[in-house]
Amino acid sequence: MTDLIFANGRLFDGLAYHHEHAVGVRGRMIHAVGPLDRVREQMAAPDRRVEEVDVAGGLVLPAFHDAHVHPLIGGLELRSTLLTDCESAEECLDAIATAVGEQDGEGWFRAGGWSLDHFDQWTGPTAEALDRVVTHRPAFLPSNDHHNAWVNTRALEVAGIDRDTPDPPDGWIERDRDGNPTGTLREAAALLVHRHVDTTREEKRDALREAQAHLHSWGIVGWQDALVGGYAGIDDPTQAYLDLVEAGELSARVRLALWWDRHRGVEQIEDLVAERDRLAEAGLDAGSAKLMVDGVSEIFTMAVDEPYLGGARCPCHGGERGLTFLEPEQLEEAVVALDAADFQAHFHALGDRAVRTALDAIGTARRRNGWSNQRHQLAHLQLVAPPDRNRFRLLGAIANVEGMWARSQTPAVQMVEPYLDEERLGWQYPFADIVGSGALVAGGSDWPINPPDPMEGIHVLVNRSSRSTDESEEEPPMRDEQGLTLTQALQAYTSGAAHANHQEDSGNLRVGASADILILDRDPFDLHEDEIGSAEPLAAWSRGSEVIRRDGT
Repeated sequence: MTDLIFANGRLFDGLAYHHEHAVGVRGRMIHAVGPLDRVREQMAAPDRRVEEVDVAGGLVLPAFHDAHVHPLIGGLELRSTLLTDCESAEECLDAIATAVGEQDGEGWFRAGGWSLDHFDQWTGPTAEALDRVVTHRPAFLPSNDHHNAWVNTRALEVAGIDRDTPDPPDGWIERDRDGNPTGTLREAAALLVHRHVDTTREEKRDALREAQAHLHSWGIVGWQDALVGGYAGIDDPTQAYLDLVEAGELSARVRLALWWDRHRGVEQIEDLVAERDRLAEAGLDAGSAKLMVDGVSEIFTMAVDEPYLGGARCPCHGGERGLTFLEPEQLEEAVVALDAADFQAHFHALGDRAVRTALDAIGTARRRNGWSNQRHQLAHLQLVAPPDRNRFRLLGAIANVEGMWARSQTPAVQMVEPYLDEERLGWQYPFADIVGSGALVAGGSDWPINPPDPMEGIHVLVNRSSRSTDESEEEPPMRDEQGLTLTQALQAYTSGAAHANHQEDSGNLRVGASADILILDRDPFDLHEDEIGSAEPLAAWSRGSEVIRRDGT
């Protein structure tokens, strides 16, 4: 393998910015970092061939990590009909009709990415409307938040769902006045249909391979898969990962978060340990466990301490304060047991009540088990009450700061805004307060719910708004006092996310670290804050092997 020197650019080493530094790579590791002349000297060897990569004024930095992502689901959606660009219900139906006309077969029609704000918030889209464009095939279409599903009449028939079908305990079926299902399934009710959707082993393997290539294209070389084995095994990526490992095709650094079955108790620890050991033998790290604490804001399943305003309520057992899938006592028991078994707890926690109970559970584990290096992390964090922001640091909990959420023009913000008082509206994504307390943070995307582009996420973390090329479409910042510095935002997606993913030798450009390296086409430290997201990946290396290179580089 040829040695490499990355020259003529600026350097962000995962922690700090250096104006004129070079990096030397030998094999799979970083061999030298510093001024170019010194790096050349350290890389010189009579039996080695050295190639200089001209960065041409761009930025050299550690390749990105994503601490919360769903690659298999993203890959399956890349291979199906995407509705993310639709601006209305009519556009969704037109796109579906076009896709149906282009496809052969009588099996399940799959699409995804429709946004709830294009339909009635309270009833969701209907089977009647979907029947007009998908007539003879069952259709299953998850929303862009994956907490709602849109199905047609044929799908309801296949699943045996009618007026007599009871709601599951942690979800519900939208119905008309006579109790007949109308075509929208909320939360766990979507599983009543999803379990009938057949996805073959080959389709999953191909989808995961495509997802890996897609994530690499954004400069991402490592991630934590935030749901493995869960939801009764539906769209479980485990076998797809094993297939890629066996074929020598898994080029990413991956940590898997095994699903915590909320309908079982701590007796499942034994099963999780056995699965972790089985996957470790195959070369996969399954050292995390995913705990779903609450739902999402759009349908009021986000768990809040004080009731939603205006009569908004979750039809499930959560009522006017949202939905908790695990009560505080259950959560504490689970986290104490996971921590003792050397698992990292990975929480889905949006509402202030969910965040507080997750932090309480970590605190209980610290008291009972002592301090550990499990790096428990909380993802989403839409509402965080002021007293809880400093607790991340005090408890050693990692805040997963998913950049693309922290802006005003999202359904998650806009659809709940009328139902929160002014004080709680100011609690949304308070990332500067959390970082300012000294807490550890990790960047994530939650793809396919958001695009996986880290530079766009970094742009939003700094600006609290997305980048726009059209002044008429500029997005007002959401509480811009909660914006991070560019250094803090880059740390989140490099050293921070690698740390959260237990990738000890990645996320930093230092001698002895893995050669996980990214080149951006321009230096975002030279750009106006409004243009940070315009910097794009040119090439990336994982363990010294090139995984992407854009044309012309």
